[in-house]
Parts: sequence; structure tokens; C-alpha cells
Amino acid sequence: MKVLAVGDLVGEIGVRKLKEVLPQLKKEKMIDFVIVNAENSAGGMGITTKIFQDLKKLNIDVITMGNHTWGKKDIFTFIDDKKIIRPANYSRGVVGRGYDIYECNGKKIAVMNLIGRTEMNVQSENPFLVAEDIIKQIQEKVDIIIVDFHAEASAEKIAMKHFLDGKVTVIFGTHTHVQTADEEITKNGTGYITDIGMTGPIDSVIGMDKKASIKRFVTSLPEKYKLAEGECKFNACIFEINDKTCRTESVERVYLR
Repeated sequence: MKVLAVGDLVGEIGVRKLKEVLPQLKKEKMIDFVIVNAENSAGGMGITTKIFQDLKKLNIDVITMGNHTWGKKDIFTFIDDKKIIRPANYSRGVVGRGYDIYECNGKKIAVMNLIGRTEMNVQSENPFLVAEDIIKQIQEKVDIIIVDFHAEASAEKIAMKHFLDGKVTVIFGTHTHVQTADEEITKNGTGYITDIGMTGPIDSVIGMDKKASIKRFVTSLPEKYKLAEGECKFNACIFEINDKTCRTESVERVYLR
């Protein structure tokens, strides 16, 4: 089985890039299951009903979120849709689900979304303990467990790799919008990469207009961020999973301009 995880969609321009690339990529790489992080898909913050419906038309299996989950109030009208999950370590009782179980090629696949606590400015529960509790609940019910860890600090993501090594099939990081070159298969068969990158404008500061971003750093004054325009890149990662062992056999980064 081949699982494609697509890096953070940045704005409507990133959604358009996904529409251009995904159908052919799925065909060429024989992709079975698709996960897309869309927490920045609407103007760089949140997701709208229109974008959600557009992504569903692309036959995406799971849409994951992050620190901007609630950026657009539209989400409250579709947060209970099985296609979308939000970080599992949000406060107890928050609407939506932090994980769900899907079926593909005769396998039951659990996809879990977590958010980091280092430099994230979001109040959340301990992602390590929450992940551990969920795995204990579902490990006998599923064949494959995939984790999208939406976190800022590389150290926190790498620590999660070691913490969940062998307990899950795949861990990929999102949020920084910069694709890392540390893809690996751990000794216990977990596919891992610290960050899969972004699908959004190339001539930018992680998707945002570079002039506004530079002004913030140079002057230390508040400046409203706005989305950059122009040519986009497409970042993703393909995890090939052994159908018998349900362990990851290969990890391939995708970087298309």
C-alpha cells in the first residue's frame, strides 16, 4: 500500500496547485490513500466550506488540521464529517475528532492528528500521553496507525519518533512549511520525516508575502501578514507499507515546482 501525505496547503493558490498535481501523481505513483493537511488553506488560516468540498471532490481520504483549525468559523458546520480530523490533544470536550479509522485495500487505517506544545502558542494536552492513550485503545482494532504531528520544534517531533517507534506505522511532521531531508525507516519499521513541507507559493516566506514578513523582522513592528502570489511548489511524502507486516518499507519525498 502507498500512502501520500501532502504538506500544508497555503491559501487558495495552494489548493489550486493540489488540484493540478494530485490526480496525475496518484496515477503515476499508484497511490492508495491520501492525507492532506489543510489548516492554512483558506487565506493562510483555517478552512472554508468551499475548500472542504473542493478537497472532497479530489477523493482525499483524510484532511488534517493544526493550530489554525478554528481560523474560519465555517468549520463548525462540517467538523463532524469523517473526512476531517483536528489535533487529538486539544482540550477534552472540544468538537470534532482527533483520530478516525478508515478502510483501504482490506486494511483498517487509523489516522491521528496531534499538535506540539513547544513554541506553538496553543493550549493543549500532552501530545505524547494522548497519543499513547489512543494507541492503547485502538491497536487491536486496526492494522496501520498514521500520525500527523503538527509541531514547530524539530526536537519535539524527533522525540515523538523515538517515543512511538514500532507502535505506529508512519509519523510525519507538518507546520513549519519547510521540507526536511531526514526521511527514514526506524529500526522497528516506522516511517518518519520531521516535516513534509508545504504546497504553496515559492517566492515567499513560508507562504506569506515576503515584504510584509521582512518588515516585521526589520522594524519589530506589527505588520499584517498576507498571502504571497506566483508559482507554487508541491511538497509531499510517499510511504510504502508492506501489506503483510503493516510496516513501512520505503519513504520518498516529493518536491515539485
